[in-house]
Amino acid sequence: MNLFDFSLQINGFPIRRAKLFLDNIQKLNEEEFKNYIETAKKDILSHHLKENQFYKSFAKNVNINDWLNVPVMTKRDLQQPLKQRLSNKYNAKNVYVNKTSGSSGDPFIFAKDKFCHALTWAVIQNRFGWFGLNFNTSKQARFYGIPLDKKGYYKERLKDFFSNRIRFSVFNLGDSEFENVFHSFINTKFKYINGYTSPIVQFAKFLQKKEIVLTNVCPTLEYCFVTSEMLFEEDKVLMQEQFGVPVINEYGASELDLIAFDNPENEWQINNETLLVEILDEQNNVLPFGKEGRVVITSLYNKAHPFIRYDIGDVGVLSEKSTLKKPILETLIGRTNDIAILPSGKKAAGLTFYYITKSIIEDDGHIKEFVIEQLKIDTFKINYSGEIAISNDKKAKIITAMENYLEKGLHIIFKKQDTIQRSKSGKLKQFISLMK
Repeated sequence: MNLFDFSLQINGFPIRRAKLFLDNIQKLNEEEFKNYIETAKKDILSHHLKENQFYKSFAKNVNINDWLNVPVMTKRDLQQPLKQRLSNKYNAKNVYVNKTSGSSGDPFIFAKDKFCHALTWAVIQNRFGWFGLNFNTSKQARFYGIPLDKKGYYKERLKDFFSNRIRFSVFNLGDSEFENVFHSFINTKFKYINGYTSPIVQFAKFLQKKEIVLTNVCPTLEYCFVTSEMLFEEDKVLMQEQFGVPVINEYGASELDLIAFDNPENEWQINNETLLVEILDEQNNVLPFGKEGRVVITSLYNKAHPFIRYDIGDVGVLSEKSTLKKPILETLIGRTNDIAILPSGKKAAGLTFYYITKSIIEDDGHIKEFVIEQLKIDTFKINYSGEIAISNDKKAKIITAMENYLEKGLHIIFKKQDTIQRSKSGKLKQFISLMK
């Protein structure tokens, strides 16, 4: 029995209709697809201008035939009571309601109508299907967070049962916990790993230390899918070596949909069936393929809640190989709020610090995880966990590297901790600016 699809259907999410709808979109040729996108844009804009009081007020005097003048919205525009943002005929009881993790610093509650949420799952299942995996039958090893309150905990465990998956804690990444995870792989015919990048990387490091390749003890394992956090190339190589399977990268946002997914040709393919993804400059002009800018997304089928030209808070580049029907995400630079402002006025992506530090302090395997905080304009703190403290020699190398890549005169503090604090969802944020 297809328990996963059944659980969606019985909860009012029409997954069968959504899969058929998605299939019809994917069958369109290039010219038909162009007309489809133009029609879908106008339809969702017209709907919210007519049926949503919040959006009418937000997008005053908008012409549905002039897409480039449709205003860009952010999470902060949406941080007001949900009932004020819902379209006519929708309420908290007839929509799917959830809350973002707040990893961007701006958490909020959002809603999707039930067909839109079913479409989300149709797209996800379609992408996993590229690799021969089925949510109803393929056993998943899941590295995700879980609510700690009793109701939320058992709700997620029930979802795990219907989704044919075993969930592992991302809040305890010690060796004793990983021993238990390892034995689960010995005793369970897992088809794939799925979850947050950082805990899966830590599991790979645990296996590396024990000189174990996971497929030697779990030969049914075929793929590893990572999401929600940055995937660094050296971590991808490590995971592929220790798991013995390819690593697939996913990029999504809970309030929207799956945004991009590695395809079998190793391209990060954008979901343009249910989303419109644009790359904009600071003046909200659409940038050509190959140019870096803000990732702005329209949800084409969410009639309950408007996400129209929604600035997700990320910076990215669409490949010059992209077409309208097959856009490719070349790079995802990071979040716009993860920018370090230096004493000279120079700006640097927060992940620059992470890259510099990572290349120096992880080469001997003693450091497990670390995050970097900007405390003041000239002061950065490196919080790390590991078996031993970072040596003075390595500290000097990190400071020198930061001066070479960025500028001189920066004050660097090193703080060894037993564990690195994660968000409530279990995600790890690699760079945090505490500057106002």
